[in-house]
Amino acid sequence: MSPTPQPSPSQPWDAQLPTPRPLSRRGALLAGTAALAAGLGLAGTAAAAPTTGPSRACPLSLTPAQRAGQRVIHSYPGLTPPARLLDAISQGRSAGVIFFGENIKSLSQIEGVVNELKEAHASAPVTAPLLLMTDQEGGLVRRLPGEPVQSAKDVGASADPVAQAEFTGNGAGLNLAGVGMNVNLAPVLDVYRTAGDFTDHSERSYSKDPEAVSTCGSTFVAAQQDTGVAATAKHFPGLGAASANQNTDLGPVTLTTSATTLRAVDELPYRAAIAAGTKLVMLSWAVYRALDADLPAGLSPTVVGELRGRLGFSGVTITDALEAGALGEFGGTAQRAVAAAAAGMDLILCSSRDTAQGEDAVSALSEALAAGTLDEAAFDAGASRVNALRAWLS
Repeated sequence: MSPTPQPSPSQPWDAQLPTPRPLSRRGALLAGTAALAAGLGLAGTAAAAPTTGPSRACPLSLTPAQRAGQRVIHSYPGLTPPARLLDAISQGRSAGVIFFGENIKSLSQIEGVVNELKEAHASAPVTAPLLLMTDQEGGLVRRLPGEPVQSAKDVGASADPVAQAEFTGNGAGLNLAGVGMNVNLAPVLDVYRTAGDFTDHSERSYSKDPEAVSTCGSTFVAAQQDTGVAATAKHFPGLGAASANQNTDLGPVTLTTSATTLRAVDELPYRAAIAAGTKLVMLSWAVYRALDADLPAGLSPTVVGELRGRLGFSGVTITDALEAGALGEFGGTAQRAVAAAAAGMDLILCSSRDTAQGEDAVSALSEALAAGTLDEAAFDAGASRVNALRAWLS
């Protein structure tokens, strides 16, 4: 009997609606690196002025595990964060936490949890705020009750999509900010192709028209970030061409979309979101044969280079769920975390609801730095981007 697939942050499974509607989901490198120092600050010292480069350096002496931890997002099971997660946070070995429906009973309950995590973080050697995130896309994919109630499909089909995109983006931001969260893993910018396909069946795509998706998505980004909550454009370079049964949460997915179409259709909304200032981009776990025939996007330096070079994105990249079925051929948590970081992913999303997963990722990154498997300069560049985001959220 095969195990029950574990949901990832980009799959609509435990949406928190007034009436829940379950859906099928899917070493020795110590002190003094300028990029890691940038914007983090130390407990008991003045934080560096927010900038985006190495000039933000300040004296810093994090352990290798603490240094690696600034690149890892943790998760946990149930309603109460375990002591080992609180310890990881208080000891500076975590950049933040992702919340799912199983972690949330009510707005007041999760606000209390967020405050508990922040209290643990108060004794950490790093003073920059934790990244506290969830998927609040709207419609079926909501972890918090309340806005945005409309799905992306509802917004795109409305009489005034721009006004509705602004309303939903603002609503999402205010809802998260109200409970103390500061990062939303939304909006979805996939341009769906066929009714009922992977993105459309859960009403997560604004439209078949890339221009419409661009307008709605960028409007959502701007409206949400006006509330002080960072937006995440996903799933680069796009899952719009995926059929209904092509689910990266369950297994490998290869898309044969031409490079011309990817760039003219699927990447267009990302250009708009980047122009609107989106703070994060989440990469897909699908393989895009036209760009890299061998590696999933989030493990591919080529695809990350497409985002950084061709589209000019200078913000934070984040993986989709590290436990996804699409990565079955790429080892366990340790191997996947190192491969993603080597490819250029800034944040490693450990969302299996098992705190040990995040701990394993931190250990693997720390050991890879010590062994030289991960390039120190590249690691520092990623840390600098994460630190700039955290400074923006301060």
